[in-house]
Amino acid sequence: MTVPAVPGICSAYLDAASTLPALLRTEGLAEAWPHPSALAKMSVGALAAHLGAQVLMVPGLLRAEPDPTTEVVPLLGHYARVAWVDADLDDEVMVAIRAGGERAAMAGPAALVDGVEVALVELGDLLGSVEGAPVTLPWVGWSLTRTDFLLTRMMEVVVHSDDLAASLGIEAPALPPAVLQPVLGLLTALSVRRHGQAAVVRALTRAERAPADITAF
Repeated sequence: MTVPAVPGICSAYLDAASTLPALLRTEGLAEAWPHPSALAKMSVGALAAHLGAQVLMVPGLLRAEPDPTTEVVPLLGHYARVAWVDADLDDEVMVAIRAGGERAAMAGPAALVDGVEVALVELGDLLGSVEGAPVTLPWVGWSLTRTDFLLTRMMEVVVHSDDLAASLGIEAPALPPAVLQPVLGLLTALSVRRHGQAAVVRALTRAERAPADITAF
């Protein structure tokens, strides 16, 4: 199964990313910052910082010269390779993700919002079109096309915005179809990869035969 190319991915990513400042200014976030989030073993602050990173990291990666020695991997090939997709909660990669979030959270919520807003201004200048060189991901050692990279970040924004909203007891930001459709397409493809076609079809259409779990990762 493949995920179709997404026209308008740059504007869709910006639409998703632009919801973050308001979410990160939610009343009560600062008070909740050191407390447990909706994600096991992760504080609210670490979760918020991990969410913000899906915007903060993007300008630098888009500006960087791609490494010509790295393979450009297709989107689902990327998820077949990354260790966190099938990792258990206490596996090294998951511990490292949580630790990175906790370190970033030490700067506090105000610094996080300020950084996200600066990055959004930069992204408005950088994302004029879907054209561009592949984006090298130094932490995994391969590259993605620019559109695939932006879709991976958009999916992270959608998923972790919901996680943070659940942690704060509020509704997640409403997102337009241009954001939700490609993200749901990617999550569906990942669910099929993990559980098989029949399980996903039944979960969406047949309550009497629906499996208990079709999570994408």
